[in-house]
Amino acid sequence: MRIQVNQNTLANHINIVQKGISSRTTMQILDGILLNTINGKLKLTATDLEIRIESNIECNIMEEGAIVVNSRIFGDIIKKLPNSTINITVKDNNINIVCENSEFNILGSPAYEYPELPAIINQSSFNIPKDLLKSAIKQTVFATTQDETRPILTGVLLEISEGIASFVALDGYRLALRSIPINDNINTKIVIPGRVLNELNKILDDEDELTITTAPGHIIFNMGDTIVSSRLLEGQFLNYRDIIRKDHKTSIVVNRKELQDSLERASLLAKEEKANLVKLNIVDNKVIIKSNSEIGNVHEEINSVQNGDNINIAFNSKYIIDGIKAIDSEEIELHFVDRLNPCIMNPVGDENYIYLVLPVRLAQDDY
Repeated sequence: MRIQVNQNTLANHINIVQKGISSRTTMQILDGILLNTINGKLKLTATDLEIRIESNIECNIMEEGAIVVNSRIFGDIIKKLPNSTINITVKDNNINIVCENSEFNILGSPAYEYPELPAIINQSSFNIPKDLLKSAIKQTVFATTQDETRPILTGVLLEISEGIASFVALDGYRLALRSIPINDNINTKIVIPGRVLNELNKILDDEDELTITTAPGHIIFNMGDTIVSSRLLEGQFLNYRDIIRKDHKTSIVVNRKELQDSLERASLLAKEEKANLVKLNIVDNKVIIKSNSEIGNVHEEINSVQNGDNINIAFNSKYIIDGIKAIDSEEIELHFVDRLNPCIMNPVGDENYIYLVLPVRLAQDDY
């Protein structure tokens, strides 16, 4: 293989595919990036057998070929070279890299040792704007669990029905749901690993659309020059619709930033206790936020527009703050049944996003 490629372009694409490499792999070949010339482009591929990222670069190909090169070493070399034309020559697994007055010679591995992508059959595809997908990931993936004993909850459910794509994440303490209209009449229900969506979100820009292809056991995100594919999670996702109740007895509208700031201040003392406990007294168009620990207590008060009964309720401060941070609107609505049932919040006038958080159960006298 013999190619010429721009340093800055190559460095950017290496950075993209490196997101597909796991630091915990036991197979040495998976520490590498597959370089392959195909259809007049240089294709970079990285995988950990769960997620696979391919990125294509326009370059000058004098001689075709393929090689696997250690990702960390190759990436560090390319990033440190001057922003100029790089000449890469491969012969007998030896990789020669020349850029201006710098020259490196490193050892690669044969391309045939690199794992191939399994055959994908029975595909169905739809398009989605990149900016909507980015916001859906941002508003849901944080609510997945890190508990590997419940693997299905480490992913985000994608449920498509009647032209609506619903992204759902839950971890047993909170639930996040974002709905996006799409122009395809497909019906599907799959669970995408949270790690894949986190890495995808780092690659996505806000322009145009991307194509999502689903097949039994796999999902593929096609962004043009870059393709991210992944295995899907297997198992039965919880029936989340049964958790979201509509029969609220109390609803309030508050300024999102005021509520977030007050809760974050109250959580400074809540963190001193294991439960991160903050207490909300919703009374007479006010939200009174309290927290206490062995070293002291805090009292915060903000205005609200209240509809319904007064209520006392307590939360883990992290879980309720996470949900507030995921909402972009100036004002948010919070809906309550009682102090034992979940709180549901959403942007004012927008039901395309719902965040549900379970309360911490306290005796009535503890408020």
